[in-house]
Amino acid sequence: MRKPELVFIPGPGIGHIASVAEFATRLLDRDARLSITVVVITTPITPDVDAYIQSLVASDSRIRYIILPLVEPPSLELLTCPENYVTVLIENHKHCVKNAIQKHVLSESRPLAGLVIDFFCTSMIDVANELNAPSYLYFPSTAAFLGLMLYIPTHNEKSGEIFEISDSDHDIPTYPNPVPARVLPNVTFQEEGYACFLKHSSRFQETNGYIINSFSELEPYAITTLAADKKNPPVYTVGPLLDLKNGGKGSAFKRESIMNWLDAQPDSSVVYLSFGSMGAFDPPQLMEIAIALEKSGLRFLWCMRQARSSEKFSIIDRVSSLDGFLPKGFLERTKTRGMICGWAPQVDVLAHEAVGGFVSHCGWNSILESLWNGVPIATWSIYAEQQLNSFEMVKVLGLAVELKIDYRCGTGLVTANEIEKGVTSLMDQENVVRKKVKQMKEKCRQAVVEGGSSFDSLGCFIQKIVGK
Repeated sequence: MRKPELVFIPGPGIGHIASVAEFATRLLDRDARLSITVVVITTPITPDVDAYIQSLVASDSRIRYIILPLVEPPSLELLTCPENYVTVLIENHKHCVKNAIQKHVLSESRPLAGLVIDFFCTSMIDVANELNAPSYLYFPSTAAFLGLMLYIPTHNEKSGEIFEISDSDHDIPTYPNPVPARVLPNVTFQEEGYACFLKHSSRFQETNGYIINSFSELEPYAITTLAADKKNPPVYTVGPLLDLKNGGKGSAFKRESIMNWLDAQPDSSVVYLSFGSMGAFDPPQLMEIAIALEKSGLRFLWCMRQARSSEKFSIIDRVSSLDGFLPKGFLERTKTRGMICGWAPQVDVLAHEAVGGFVSHCGWNSILESLWNGVPIATWSIYAEQQLNSFEMVKVLGLAVELKIDYRCGTGLVTANEIEKGVTSLMDQENVVRKKVKQMKEKCRQAVVEGGSSFDSLGCFIQKIVGK
């Protein structure tokens, strides 16, 4: 008997594909009755996807990847709103996705069990309907943020207008506290971005289930609220989904030098600063960070990226390239307690006993990695939904220290005094946040093992797919 086939359609981009690949691996590890194909949509602005897919194939040959040829891409003028550009590009691939499923799944008499789609891929609900198959929404961020997305159509019915940063607080059902407008994603304040999010969120409830990279012990209020809304399909919480097998892209030499340096530091003494693959700062902000680190007296590992006008960011790899935007003599004065790098194997760094705190942009994967290892976070949000993540971690869950919640790229300078105050509070061994994060570490690990909440939820999803 042919195995039921799930077809995954992730958003284009390595981050989205990586999250889906981890979920697919978790499914196959759990139940050999399943078969999985991932249909990959590429873009002119994601050139590294092909090489990344090859690395995934090498690491798990059970998952079949189909890389679609690039159709005529949208005009680059749409990149003024990247979310809209990606949405239009994915819509343009509907015919190719349908043909790929017919050719590689249906023609081989594989029973199509359903399409698992990224939240930027709601146009693929049409493909599922045409193939008489169920569709499931894969949401790689928080349950609370999913609640914001579902709130957007309600907001639009009431006001018919985009969000404004000057709005009063919003009563979003998945948050127990009113949500300040200043922590909403940038895209919700833009006409094109708001329309894009409205288009997607208006279709979520057409799917047959929400699969969320979270777990009930972490977001009990949000998950309970989603599950209680009868307009929503079933909710499956399957997180934390983390790739713990590799520390990311980078040379073995760089990894070894960083890990050797950490080996020489006392336990829980190092503050790690990293702001994601797109988190870059102008020289004046780098100067403020350096001043704060020096004044704090703390040990630090700083993953630094400098913003430039000619390119999105520049990875700092050479000490000589630091001249001009660090205090004079900074490197010499801090050489016994600090290390600066352009890339770090974050999974390995956060697992190291020397690391006692993480100054983070609060991307959801980084938050989950930090909680998994019991490392508390100081929030410094930059873009996407990160401000909302910071608000939830600090104000709702009490699992992070507030450094800056509502910071946005290009909207001002975070001063050395603010940064010093944040990192000092973060590394205070008596801070109650540290104890709560250590407790959440245990809950993270319990959630995914037999009898855990995510283990059981994943089992419910598998049962839905394979039937009795």
